[in-house]
Amino acid sequence: MSWFKREDNAIVNEAQKTVRTEGLWTQCGSCRQTIFKKDLEANLNVCPNPKCGHHFHISAKRRIELLLEPGYELVDLDLQSTDPLEFTDLKRYQHRLTEARRKTGLNDAIVNAVGKIGPHAVTVSAMEYGFIGGSMGAVVGETIARAVDRSLATRSPLIVVAASGGARMMEGIVSLMQMAKISSGLARLDDERIPYISVMTDPTTGGVTASFAMLGDLNIAEPGALIGFAGPRVIEQTTRQKLPEGFQRSEFLLEHGFLDAIVERKNMKSYLAQALGWMSARAAS
Repeated sequence: MSWFKREDNAIVNEAQKTVRTEGLWTQCGSCRQTIFKKDLEANLNVCPNPKCGHHFHISAKRRIELLLEPGYELVDLDLQSTDPLEFTDLKRYQHRLTEARRKTGLNDAIVNAVGKIGPHAVTVSAMEYGFIGGSMGAVVGETIARAVDRSLATRSPLIVVAASGGARMMEGIVSLMQMAKISSGLARLDDERIPYISVMTDPTTGGVTASFAMLGDLNIAEPGALIGFAGPRVIEQTTRQKLPEGFQRSEFLLEHGFLDAIVERKNMKSYLAQALGWMSARAAS
């Protein structure tokens, strides 16, 4: 193989040419189309193929940026997970935490923010899938609990954007306790007639689905999101039955009454603003 070729009377190094274009493209996991990354970002990280529309993962901070008006404030970022079990599988849990913090720039798999969607003051908790699969441990539970407390103190609606593989096994029973902790806080919001909207993105599974993700006054999801407790592969292996096509995807759940709406990412902010309008009016009546 030749590493050099002549182009317009000049010698071009093919290796350097390859390096200069590396990382500029990505492939859609659904339709397999190759997409220029700048085009993907300009389209809110949604596949531009009109026959596809696959919603790529986005970071928690990017999610908040897309939902809230300029001038919002990120809060409750100082909490860090410990390692009470000194857990080790293929790696030590402490090493996984260090890598995840370096990769995401966050202390854990959650970001809280206070701001506005349209004219409506809100508290938002957005989960970060890039941090150990968005798994829910003590810090995620405490951070969402603090978001509930902020909503109660300010009487502002709460929005939680889920993106999670479920409870964090490295924290054992402590992670499972967060399901009850958050759910009891949401019951307090319900008692005070303060709206809570759950937004489910791909994936929303495990203990997150089995608790706060399905407890919204309004439960909505992005298109094509995997939503469920156990994954489809586990269910098929357990029941020894072939699952229906599209099982546990948001469209299937909407059809079977588990969701109130499916909203594309580009329409999410305006949909939430409209929903907050009639929910707040109803809560005040």
